[in-house]
Amino acid sequence: MPTSTRLVTSEKLNKGKLKTRTIELKRKMKMLENRSLPVIVLLVLLALPASAQSKLDVVTTLPDLQNIVESIGGERVEASSIATGYQNPHFVDPKPSHIRKLSRADMFVTVGLDLTTGWVPPLLTSSRNSSIQPGGSGYIDASVNVPLLQVPSSVSREQGDIHVFGNPHYWLDPAIGHVIAHNIFDGLVRIQPESEDYFRANLEAFDTALDAKIVEWQEMMAPFAGTDIIAYHNQWPYFETAFDLRIAEFLEPKPGIPPTPSQLAKVIDMMEGQNIDVIIISPYFKADSAELVVRSAGGQVVTLATSVAAFDEIVTYFDLFDYNVNALVNAFSAKAGD
Repeated sequence: MPTSTRLVTSEKLNKGKLKTRTIELKRKMKMLENRSLPVIVLLVLLALPASAQSKLDVVTTLPDLQNIVESIGGERVEASSIATGYQNPHFVDPKPSHIRKLSRADMFVTVGLDLTTGWVPPLLTSSRNSSIQPGGSGYIDASVNVPLLQVPSSVSREQGDIHVFGNPHYWLDPAIGHVIAHNIFDGLVRIQPESEDYFRANLEAFDTALDAKIVEWQEMMAPFAGTDIIAYHNQWPYFETAFDLRIAEFLEPKPGIPPTPSQLAKVIDMMEGQNIDVIIISPYFKADSAELVVRSAGGQVVTLATSVAAFDEIVTYFDLFDYNVNALVNAFSAKAGD
């Protein structure tokens, strides 16, 4: 074979070997990249702050529960409420938007008992979210371990709208806020155990702040301990107990039954005879009957908030009691100054 032919053949062989070696090196580098990718992704995720990671989606029945969830969950939760703060929690119209919200939820927090039996069960069923059904890991009944008041020994229609498990408006005693917060803490830890220390620190901060506020509220109300008042509806026994008030009578003749002329006449006589000067009412009840009574018997109607967000200035669970305590102190002080 001529020398020139041997040189060309050798050059082609070298180029072929180089190409093969290059392809093999690229293949090995690709394998290394694929093996490293999960490690790289994990390192990136661990380096991200909690706010950049996905938050727990929590839905509550009431804004009060929402705010306590936000207090304990902090930046690791995204909470929302189905009912509004100015809405009667017994009567909430289920909407498709509620179902969509619940279908995506990691956790559902309810007042429990029979406060929301008219609308919560159908919403949960329609959500088809197994984790937030009763008994599921994401279902939180905030009433667990709450010392209930007015638990009936028997129930009949003649008694009006009686709550068979006891009065469900327990969040209106600020001390019970501790029980609610601990129930929520337990639920959050159950579905995100790696954040237990974070949630516990928030719980301890909440408990400490709430204890300090309870002392403040009780000191403000202490001069009026034992004061008789009238209420429109029987939803205040926990608030009444917390601040040592006495609800002498209701404008409703029976729970859930609208005021009648005979009941209003009875209340007028009682207010005049016992020197009762304050009627408390919720934002979602019409004040006509209460106003009629005070026009005849004297006194004043005080609208108290039953939930967070009942009024614009009530943003937190603490704001709820700031508002109500100040409203009553002002009303009682005005009477004392007469």
